[in-house]
Amino acid sequence: MAEPDDVAVGPPPPLSLRGVGKSYGAVTALDGVELDLLAGEVHALMGENGAGKSTLVKMLAGVHEPDSGELLLDGVAHPLTGTAEARATGIAVIYQEPTLFPDLSVAENIFMGRQPTTRFGRIDHRAMRAACAALFDRLGVRLDPDRPARGLSIADQQMVEIAKALSFDVRVLVMDEPTSALSGVEVERLFGVVRALRDAGAAVLFISHRFDEVFDLCDRITVLRDGRWVSCDAIGDLTVDTVIRRMVGREVSSLFPKTEAPLREIALEVEGLSRAGVFHDVDFHVRGGEIVALAGLVGAGRSEVVRAVFGIDRYDSGSVRVAGKPLRPGNPAAAMAAGIALVPEDRRQQGLVMELSVQRNATLTRLWNLARFGWLSGRSEREHATEWSRRLQVKAEHITDAVSTLSGGNQQKVVLAKWLATDPAVLIVDEPTRGIDVGTKSEVHRLLSELAGEGMAVIMVSSELPEVLGMADRVLVMHEGRLVADIPRARADENSVMAAATGGQDRR
Repeated sequence: MAEPDDVAVGPPPPLSLRGVGKSYGAVTALDGVELDLLAGEVHALMGENGAGKSTLVKMLAGVHEPDSGELLLDGVAHPLTGTAEARATGIAVIYQEPTLFPDLSVAENIFMGRQPTTRFGRIDHRAMRAACAALFDRLGVRLDPDRPARGLSIADQQMVEIAKALSFDVRVLVMDEPTSALSGVEVERLFGVVRALRDAGAAVLFISHRFDEVFDLCDRITVLRDGRWVSCDAIGDLTVDTVIRRMVGREVSSLFPKTEAPLREIALEVEGLSRAGVFHDVDFHVRGGEIVALAGLVGAGRSEVVRAVFGIDRYDSGSVRVAGKPLRPGNPAAAMAAGIALVPEDRRQQGLVMELSVQRNATLTRLWNLARFGWLSGRSEREHATEWSRRLQVKAEHITDAVSTLSGGNQQKVVLAKWLATDPAVLIVDEPTRGIDVGTKSEVHRLLSELAGEGMAVIMVSSELPEVLGMADRVLVMHEGRLVADIPRARADENSVMAAATGGQDRR
């Protein structure tokens, strides 16, 4: 029998945190956090928005340094003083929100600051395109390396970010909500890449609010709550309910608190809506008191249809009527005046002005109504924003703080507050819970159910099938730009929706 001193000890983890703390003024973001990322393992980091996950990710990326505690690389204390040093040590980070240069090409974004050069010192565009194409082949996606980043879908932007991360010699890969805008096929393709990196010895930190992904991909789960370490366990020792209780510190009675509401008159009618190459001959209606989900794979045309209904994008033919009255196409102001509100998919780029305060963002749609004799009343604006922040339980230290300082879930609440302040008859929400935690998801779902109960017509675009099945009175399924199924709640299940979404069935 071997003596204790003779017991073989494995190599130290590639990356560890010991007692790490970080504060911003009076706000404590992290307090005594412990974490070990092991080689050849996918490690999940879970917690509600505001639990400290984003701060931890920025610390690993070299954006922030800890106020206390240590960061160790291969068992040796190694503070990261910048993003370049983090990358040089083999740490690559894929953020939840893509941060591409819109006017540069895809290849230029991937190799920014480290472009291959010719022997004359000029950028070797041919070599850069070839390297970019090889990365996309590895990911199994088709993207033109010369295409400008501007105009790429969220899913394609995320793929560019993933390719950028893989272009480094990755030892530690940090993935912050990488699948939030990807289709099922794209998620499986990404997971294949992650598993290959894991099998090659990389340590992967995976952050997601989707429990099915975490339990499918990960080996261990660390839970944070209010900036503090709660637990770390092997995936086989946990259940979804256990993780939820640890994340929120309480029982979440129902993630989908859908209540029945009496149906009212038709609030929105769409007939024969078409736009060449995008969607064709789309017909549907929504009644007051009804939640209608628009489902389908990424690229099916769901977001494009609701953008056209709201007037952001023009359509070639067809009509939209609100409460029986024709709506002028291509005019968002007319849509707002008619009682339509649109909460967009990309809250940072399309829903908020990140440099402005919570107060100003929450009142952007009502500034004229809050003004007197052409002058904006600061008191009215403050009272209005405070009331909506209270109603939606927005967690902000001060409503005068920049909205960029809020967690993703609270940013989404501010977007909802901005549009609900217009008292709409029709509320369109595009991916309403993308990238937000389970507790906030439940709050958003409760709000949508309450609004429908008050007589509002709700159109919900969602890529999350449990959300679609849990919240919708009817499921409209799109496939390749066409509406191929209208499935009532009683008959909607995973098989029927996915069969229609993949083109295997037409159930209109």
